[in-house]
Amino acid sequence: MSNADIAPTAPAKRLPLPEFIALIAMSFAMVAFSIDAMLPALPDIAAEISPENVNNAQLVLTSFVFGLGIGTFFTGPLSDSLGRKPVILGGAALYVAGAILAAQAQTIEVLIASRVLQGLGAAGPRVVAVAIIRDLYEGRQMARIMSYAMMIFTLFPAVAPLIGLGIINLAGWRAIFAAFVLFAAILVVWISLRQPETLPPEARRPFRIKALKAAVIECFRCRIFVLSTATQALSFGMLFGCLSSTQQIFDQVYGRGDSFPLWFAGIALVAGTGSILNARLVLLLGMRLMIMAGFVAQLTFSVGIVALATVIDVPFLPYLIWTTSIFFMAGMVIGNLNALAMEPLGHIAGLAASVIGAVATVLGVCIAVPIGLAFNGTPLPLAFGTLVLSALGVLIIRFGMSRD
Repeated sequence: MSNADIAPTAPAKRLPLPEFIALIAMSFAMVAFSIDAMLPALPDIAAEISPENVNNAQLVLTSFVFGLGIGTFFTGPLSDSLGRKPVILGGAALYVAGAILAAQAQTIEVLIASRVLQGLGAAGPRVVAVAIIRDLYEGRQMARIMSYAMMIFTLFPAVAPLIGLGIINLAGWRAIFAAFVLFAAILVVWISLRQPETLPPEARRPFRIKALKAAVIECFRCRIFVLSTATQALSFGMLFGCLSSTQQIFDQVYGRGDSFPLWFAGIALVAGTGSILNARLVLLLGMRLMIMAGFVAQLTFSVGIVALATVIDVPFLPYLIWTTSIFFMAGMVIGNLNALAMEPLGHIAGLAASVIGAVATVLGVCIAVPIGLAFNGTPLPLAFGTLVLSALGVLIIRFGMSRD
């Protein structure tokens, strides 16, 4: 892959493409690392600060994602007004503050509030990274960049639980938050020294409520934007629901809690091929077809696992394959949905990235929390919820996007 493979849409100082993709991937990975490194800590968190209701430990994951969704709405408009780099750096500072507070939390309520703050900060690097890509690339080229970045990004979910487990064994679960601080510091130094600002002052939009309202209305008057956002919310609902329940299912249903980080690493690595497949095929087949393929495949897998669960206790291998399919689908569809939604909105790329990220993430969390808390000692609530969500996605794509 070379710079000649993907033509930029506007003249700008750019990093070499491999370094640019690696930097974007690290910006994305802040979110994955902050979620997945906590998975091995959930039993310890439940035992120490929420023994009366162990399912509440799941909220350590979804509260972070909720904060991410709320922060996502503001970071894009701020980056359109102030520039991309200041918002990334400010978000990283807020993320560090949340991590420090979380490390000292003595109650589940304080820990959840700290994780919300941490999620608010993580929205800066995560959302503005997408706007930076849109500043330089568009359409299928943007989708390809997103796919390559997500291909690298999949390495973090593979290793994050192992890192978290190693830290827990050495220093306890609270020390994981020190790793988050270190990660943010590396990202800040890299961006500060290497990434040029991609939004020149003359292209910036003043941060005015009236203008912000008008731009939001413009987003929601764009039919493909609305459909892509709704479909991404369904994708996030499946993904966050699986993340919330997976550690408990591995531990309580299949007795594999001790080896869970290794199994999760395998799931992430196999699922990462979804991004590789998408990067290779999206230029040939287009974004809509790839999105439909991902949802149809997930619907097929979910029908199979639910049907099996109504007859017998689901064996470990079918459950493992089905769980992998959820993460595989995410690699195939999420980057395409972002690119499809933002394609007609390049003139307000930061805001468009914020709106789709905020709405899809918050709705995804609202969908995932009841699915995760419905855990009853079997994988059936998660499997049935995923079946319903994937079926709705197929309907939206078939009868909505296909006509665009």
